[in-house]
Amino acid sequence: MLGDQHEAGHPGATRTPQGLEPGQLVVARNRKWNGKAHWVVPGRYLGEDRHGWWIFQGTNEFCSRPGAAFYTRSDAVLLVPRDGDWVATFYDDAHPGGVRIYIDLAVAHEWNPIRPHVTEFHVIDMDLDVVSTAGRGVFIDDEDEFEDHRAAMNYPAALAESLEASAAELFQAVKAQEAPFDGTDVGWFTKGRI
Repeated sequence: MLGDQHEAGHPGATRTPQGLEPGQLVVARNRKWNGKAHWVVPGRYLGEDRHGWWIFQGTNEFCSRPGAAFYTRSDAVLLVPRDGDWVATFYDDAHPGGVRIYIDLAVAHEWNPIRPHVTEFHVIDMDLDVVSTAGRGVFIDDEDEFEDHRAAMNYPAALAESLEASAAELFQAVKAQEAPFDGTDVGWFTKGRI
């Protein structure tokens, strides 16, 4: 994958997690291509399936990024895919904006165990998002931010083209309700709420 060509940020970090057990704390840390911090979201590891690894992010969790912070107002499950330059967050009906699926195009997936029962998941957020909401349906978001950062942060041309193609493919997959965007998340929500 093109995203894997970006220099790894953590020695010993891998694309595939090692030794994760259900219930363990996973802290998702996003950064931008230029290394600046982005979102930090805590969660609890649920398990894996053919699509990837699932993390429950419950209501009232504290999420932050430089210049913003809030307590979540709905439950979510994060899917870290086995391959592909993206991560997907699925939201329940309580999401205040009616968001159902929010896919971040992202590269350099890294799992980094930091102490017993605590793992960080790192990714570089590449601006483009595929979003499904109750009111607006499915759309690609932040194309303007992607173009601005593509120039300002000097995204490699091949990577930028690959991300645009991936966004188009994910848009079609969500619109057609192809797995894992077909309700697969429902079982993981149930597991996370036990």
